[in-house]
Amino acid sequence: MKKFIAATKNKGKIKEISEILNSFPYEVFSMESVGLDNDIEETGATFEENALIKAKEICAITGEIVMADDSGLEVDYLDGAPGIYSARFAGENATDEDKNNKLLKLLEDVPFEKRTARFVCVIAIVFPDGQSFTVRGTCEGYIAHKPEGANGFGYDPIFYVPEYNMTTAQMPSELKHKISHRGKALRLMVDKLKKYPI
Repeated sequence: MKKFIAATKNKGKIKEISEILNSFPYEVFSMESVGLDNDIEETGATFEENALIKAKEICAITGEIVMADDSGLEVDYLDGAPGIYSARFAGENATDEDKNNKLLKLLEDVPFEKRTARFVCVIAIVFPDGQSFTVRGTCEGYIAHKPEGANGFGYDPIFYVPEYNMTTAQMPSELKHKISHRGKALRLMVDKLKKYPI
């Protein structure tokens, strides 16, 4: 089975990636499991640029196929913020709760219909021979008025999806993976990988 490295240290992301790719014909390794603890500076201006920066650096070190994702939350009322800064939105060592609270505070008096938002996930794949590609998945919703649910991580407790009348943190994993930005991007990635003779 071919080795495939997911360039992230985020345990929530690794869990989701492993669950969604459980029938994937590659063995998925986290950076940690291959002994890497690199902090990669994300200097790109887009999700695509940041995902490629991470994947290229880890590919250069390991010589393996590497996937890296850059994901975030875009809130329309905030002109697309926090966007590529989603992870560092409330400061370097902020908890998920800190980030959610900061966002809720910024939207305190904003009516529900103006709280439209989307999760974005861009995945970059880099091959040892220098080939690469990116795919993008999105999930549309609203920012809830208060956190609900304990499944998932990050902004899941405040990301409300009207079709299901719940936040992504209230969804069972199977449903979340079906509709989520990461689930969509990973399925696009798998489809695209089939076209690359490895």
